Order: sequence, then structure tokens, then C-alpha cells
Amino acid sequence: MSRTVEVTELVLRDGHQSLLATRMALEDMVPACEDIDQAGYWSVECWGGATYDACIRFLNEDPWERLRTFRKLMPNSRLQMLLRGQNLLGYRHYEDSVVERFVDKSAENGMDVFRVFDALNDIRNLRQALKAVVRTGKHAEGTICYTTSPLHTIDRFVELAQQLRDLGCQSICIKDMAALLRPQPAYDLVKGIKEKCGQDTVVHVHVHSTTGVTLVSLMKAIEAGADIVDTSISSLSLGSGHNPTEALVEMLEGTGYTTRLDKARLLKIKEHFGKIRPRYAEFESKYIGVETEIFDSQIPGGMISNMESQLKQQGAADRIKDVLTEVPNVRKDAGYPPLVTPSSQIVGTQAVFNVLMGRYKALTGEFADLMLGYYGETIGPRDPAVMEAAAKHAKKEAITGRPADLLKPEWEELRGAALALKGCNGSDEDVLTHAMFPQVAPTFFAQRANGPKNLSKKPEAAKPAPAAGAGKPTDGKGPVQQRVTYQVKIGDKSHQVTVEPA
Repeated sequence: MSRTVEVTELVLRDGHQSLLATRMALEDMVPACEDIDQAGYWSVECWGGATYDACIRFLNEDPWERLRTFRKLMPNSRLQMLLRGQNLLGYRHYEDSVVERFVDKSAENGMDVFRVFDALNDIRNLRQALKAVVRTGKHAEGTICYTTSPLHTIDRFVELAQQLRDLGCQSICIKDMAALLRPQPAYDLVKGIKEKCGQDTVVHVHVHSTTGVTLVSLMKAIEAGADIVDTSISSLSLGSGHNPTEALVEMLEGTGYTTRLDKARLLKIKEHFGKIRPRYAEFESKYIGVETEIFDSQIPGGMISNMESQLKQQGAADRIKDVLTEVPNVRKDAGYPPLVTPSSQIVGTQAVFNVLMGRYKALTGEFADLMLGYYGETIGPRDPAVMEAAAKHAKKEAITGRPADLLKPEWEELRGAALALKGCNGSDEDVLTHAMFPQVAPTFFAQRANGPKNLSKKPEAAKPAPAAGAGKPTDGKGPVQQRVTYQVKIGDKSHQVTVEPA
């Protein structure tokens, strides 16, 4: 008996985010939209994740206009986004009414499917966003961030799926951001969710390709009953990206499983992005092959390249292996959080600090907050000594409640701050842009009228992103030999850290 497997195309969001540092301009996507719209996909992921940040930080594009353009050009497609739960698309938790307003405006501007995740798999950080999506009548997809540790088990993930189902999710996504989902666990997890939550539960599987095993994982997931899988067109796939859409189609030949995809349309999409990709060569990920070491370090490819950049800035590029060894240690001390935005950046930067300055001799504010529960609850206990250091650093105590419960209503204050800026158009969309990226939005608002930048066509504007971590030490010598000041940037927040030699 044959069964149709649905497919989500990632090329307009995670495809170029993973391989080209999210730098692809809208104008380079527009020509492919008609073929994507007619190719037979279940959905098209085209917004959210890091695209919002990149639009205003590098491309001088209004992300809301990008969404409206996709809606206009792909009228037959479900548009899909990635939403970081209570963090929205920023790097901190937002008060509940802000979360509700963001979901409302996203739906109003054309979004159909909201894939909602929390970096710690803390269900408390997902409830408000999922509730808001359900209220709009759009598709709420609850997400399990897949990872491995001594504490992460199939049974625990299945239980989380049931909790998401109970919140009204119309589908459950298994999100494997580091290509850790081996074939047998893929089968067991999908089968377990179907048995626990009901065979009618829609299971959606998202994997990266970095470790080289996950196309097989998709096959096993499909055999276990997965309804939808994510792929990216072949000309923007593999490496730290995703499995090729066309390879999935061919893999299913003769298996009894089919897709609805039009191979002629896929060829046109492939050819378009094959021509576009070389223009963004300077942003290409260096991780274009297979990295099975990730099964040990659990570090996504983008995170590795970011840490390399941090180390190079400090004249310590030769310490990368030490950092890769330290990351799992920091992760264990922090209670085994999955490594996905923002926890991956937080853990990775702390590992760099530990290697260069000594273990926990200096902490970032974000790592202290992670240790103290201000990002949510981790699956495992946190190291008491590191928690004590975090409390001393942050000058506050650990919490056990839902972090957003500590926040006061903030919409009116956010609105007032945005409206005071030159170039702000007064819309809720602009207020949300400023709320999520208060250091970047003022420049964007002031320059928006100049129009979008296409970095593939303007070499002089194509500057690499600043590393989301430690800056260059003032003495230029790298590892600490004398008093050194580091400028640290994580997400949209900067910190100055001064370190004395041990």
C-alpha cells in the first residue's frame, strides 16, 4: 500500500541560513517563487529564525515586507516560520502580550505555519506562543529540539510530544539542528509518538546533514510513520545544511512511498539557486563535507565556524580542538541544554572563555542567566559551584518559576521607544522590530528609505558578521598573559569583560 510523504522546502530560510550565513537577498529568491509555489510542497519555510535579524542588520530589508512579498508570490503555498517561543526572534524573553501581538501580526501579514520551539525544551516557554497561534486559527507546530545526553531518552521526548499535543498543536516537529538523529532513534521516536499521541498525530521531521547519516534517518522516520520531512533544494544543501530535496524523491522510488513533488519544477529551482549561490561565496560555510565528530561534540556547523572566528580574533586559532573538547563539559555543567539558538551561542562562548582564561574565571551575563534558570529549566541538574559563581557574577539568585512571569507588561514602553526613533512608521510591526533588536533597529529605520542591499552584487558592502562571542583582546596576544579587556557580543547584547592573569 502506497503512502504520500509530504515535504517542506527550506531553501528560502534554513537552507541559506545554514550555508550562506543568512545573507541571501529577497531579490535573489523572487525568481524561484513561482516554481516553488507550483512544485507540490506541503509548506515553504521562508521566515523566522535568523532571517529577521539579517534583514535589518545586513540587507536593509524590512522583514515584514519580505513576508508580504512571499505571500503575494506564493498564493498556493503554506508559508512557514521558525519561532523561538517566548524569545520570539530575539535573544531574551518577552512579556506575554508582546508574544501575542507578534503572532497576530505574523498571521495578519501572511504566515500559515508556526514552528514553535524552546532551546531548553521547557514547555512553560512554549505555552503562550502556541496558545496565540491556536487563537489565530493558523497551524501550530509544537517542536522537540532533539539532542543526546545521558538524560535524553526516547520516552522523555515522547512525553514532551504528548504535552505539546495537549496544548492544541496540530503537528509535532522533531527538530534535529546538529544532525544527531541517527536512523534507529529516528524510527523509535516517530513510532513512539504515534503510539503515545495517536496515529493521527502529524509528525514532521527536520534534520541537518552535517554528520552524513540523516538521509537514512529520514527514510527510517518515514517507515515509522512520519508524515512530513524537511529538505532543501540540492544546489543549497548538504554540509551544515540539509538533505537534498531531489535525493529524497529518488530515494523513495520503488519503496511504496511517494511525494507530490514535480521533478520538472524542482530542476528549475535547483538551476536558479545553482546560479545564485556563487555570488555569496564569501559567506559560505567551510563545513561542506561530513563531520561525524559532531556526535561527540554535538556542535552544529554554524556554531563551530563562529567559535573559529572568535579564536582567530584573539590570535588563538590553534585552540579550536581544546574548545571543542570543552563544549560538552560546559553543557554538562549547565544541565545538558540542547545546543540551539540561543543556548548554542551561550555555551559555545563560555567554552571559549574557559579555554582562554581558565574554567569559569569569567562568565557572560547570558551564561550566568542560563545557570540561574532565567532561560528556563534544563533536563539535568546544574553544577552547584558554577551556579554559585553565576549568582555572584549576576548579583541575583536562581529561580525555578517560568522566566516570563517575572516580566511586567511592556508593550506601551516598547511602543513609546520605537515611535521616538527617526524613520519608525508607527506600525506594530516596527515596534516589534525595535523590541527584538533595539541596537540594530534605529539604524535600519533611518536607512530603510535607501532600499535593500544585495550583498552578492555589492562587494564593498559584503562585510562578514561580527562574531557572536569574545572580541579581540587589547594586547593582541590571545590567551591571557596580562590584564585584558574583552568586548563580548551575544545576540543583540554587548558586554565588557576584564580578566586578570591567573
